[in-house]
Amino acid sequence: MKPYVILSAAMTLDGKIATETGSSNISGPEDLKRVHELRRECDAIMVGIGTVLADDPRLTVHKVDANPEDNPVRVVVDSRCRTPIAARITNKDAKTIIAGANEYKYDFIVSDRYQTLTKRGVNFFWSGDKRVDLVALMNYLHEEGINKLMLEGGATLNFSMIKAGLIDEIRLCVAPMVVGGANAKTLFDGDGYPLMDLATKLELIDSYNLDKDLILTYKVLK
Repeated sequence: MKPYVILSAAMTLDGKIATETGSSNISGPEDLKRVHELRRECDAIMVGIGTVLADDPRLTVHKVDANPEDNPVRVVVDSRCRTPIAARITNKDAKTIIAGANEYKYDFIVSDRYQTLTKRGVNFFWSGDKRVDLVALMNYLHEEGINKLMLEGGATLNFSMIKAGLIDEIRLCVAPMVVGGANAKTLFDGDGYPLMDLATKLELIDSYNLDKDLILTYKVLK
């Protein structure tokens, strides 16, 4: 058993989610409200450590009217346990779970950083060897009562999740802009598939315009 996973992302027409320098202000204000409404509907929101280090997100509901209890559980996939003490996801705004890999567990749990994070109420889940076992993580989150999970991952986590068959739905904001750049960040990267025939297949189930942006919803076919 696992949560129903919705990948939510904004990208340019050429598939970039950020420039090489990390600039990622892609979608318009109406789309930001749409995303935060989705956050409010979900039990948890998950990102990778790269997103935490690059953007220091709050991962709370704050672009629309909401109460503190509307904030989803914050989940960070952080195999090597690099989450900074000062990261905003470690505050008291919502429950936080950091998923780490077993190889790094024992050195980390004797560190001052671990002691500080646990005192702040951060919970830890350990799985996998050098990388978090995402299937095990999804099972754990389901057992914790998380039925709907919003994935706001970076390109590596996104591909790992979809390759493992763990994403059920993709909701995309496509902004009318082209940024280019061989090193700009794309929606998916990772190892990729060697052949087009192996690609994960999708079914378009909804589309509409939102101000200048195009909103697309896909079902992931399995």
